[in-house]
Amino acid sequence: MATKKKKQNDDGRDVVANNKKARHDYEILDTYEAGIALMGTEVKSLRMGRATLVDGYCAFDRRGELWLENVNIPEYLQGSWTNHSAKRRRKLLLHASELDKIAQKTRESGFTIVPLSMYFRDGKRVKVEIGVARGKREFDKRQALREAQDNREAQRAMRYRNMR
Repeated sequence: MATKKKKQNDDGRDVVANNKKARHDYEILDTYEAGIALMGTEVKSLRMGRATLVDGYCAFDRRGELWLENVNIPEYLQGSWTNHSAKRRRKLLLHASELDKIAQKTRESGFTIVPLSMYFRDGKRVKVEIGVARGKREFDKRQALREAQDNREAQRAMRYRNMR
């Protein structure tokens, strides 16, 4: 049974999956920590470090509940007939006031809700960090990449200068 090593952060987070593509494609305005309603085999699969957030998104239904859709949590390898569907809809658990704030933001044109990371909080509960985001244009993406490259080059130059 091959398990993927999870990163342990200072704040008690065991990160299972990150969505780097979301931070590249969107400008993140607000972030929220949401609980997620899972089945037992999904939790076991997450403990093995198996999840993909790349194509995931969040959407409200008619009753005002927030759902996480198109996130891939593969079937548990040792599971039997109790296994879950890999890309099923999963309910996000937030306070009503937070749901109202998010719904109000997303009613405006150009805003969406994207999952940013999935992690275990203190090794017990699975949490999803979601962000209210606005899509970047192509030139914004290129500019962000250029800035990151310039910062890396500046850090590298400073490191070599300090070594002498």
